[in-house]
Amino acid sequence: MAFVDTHTHLYDEAFASDADLAVSRAEQAGVTSLIFPDIDGSTREGMLRLASRHKDNVHFGLGLHPTSVNAGWRDEIDAVERLLETEPAIAIGETGLDFWWSREFESQQLESFRVQLELALRKRLPVIVHSREATEATLKAVGEFRGRGLTGVFHAFSGSLETFREIEKNDGWYVGIGGVLTFRNASIATTVKDIPLERIVLETDSPYLTPVPHRGERNESAYIPLIASRLAQIKGLDVSQVEEITTGNARRLFGI
Repeated sequence: MAFVDTHTHLYDEAFASDADLAVSRAEQAGVTSLIFPDIDGSTREGMLRLASRHKDNVHFGLGLHPTSVNAGWRDEIDAVERLLETEPAIAIGETGLDFWWSREFESQQLESFRVQLELALRKRLPVIVHSREATEATLKAVGEFRGRGLTGVFHAFSGSLETFREIEKNDGWYVGIGGVLTFRNASIATTVKDIPLERIVLETDSPYLTPVPHRGERNESAYIPLIASRLAQIKGLDVSQVEEITTGNARRLFGI
């Protein structure tokens, strides 16, 4: 097997004692490529260090997470732009909008997101999009770039089929499906039936959103096959088909 975990934070403090082992466990489970989304300057150094120790199968994005946006967000973006000149980033992000925790910096989030979308277009890199309680505003911002060659993924997608149809209007965009798919009564398990496999990439969002039967424990990239198996079951496919198509999607999107 050769799965791709398109969104994993194995550099998070939750893996302080065994991050390298978590990368090895993923590889042993057939998850041969991992993508680290960036958060902000406080965690970036650790992300880059871990990625540098596993160059054969770990890739990373550079960007500013919406919940890290504050009055000094421009300095963070300047740091990202400087790093893009020297670091082999394969994406911009994760970026996006999050109005769940706070709307204090709503206007700054919107501006930061648009700046990063422009940066991705300029650098010809895909975007890793985070959207929470901000669907309409996120779709509007992405839609402004329609037809300009911008590509990306809506990470941790759990929206409605109508929301997916709006995403689908943008060529080269995918939805990231993770552990929530395995939860009892998860609405995404119904929605995903009508989402073409050709528009899906797999992710864990480790250490969060752990799939069944490990729900309640720390999540890690080695659990991607559990998500793939559930997706295969829902769609009535063999898991090898899910592996082949989602891995191909991820490789095309991120150029890995």
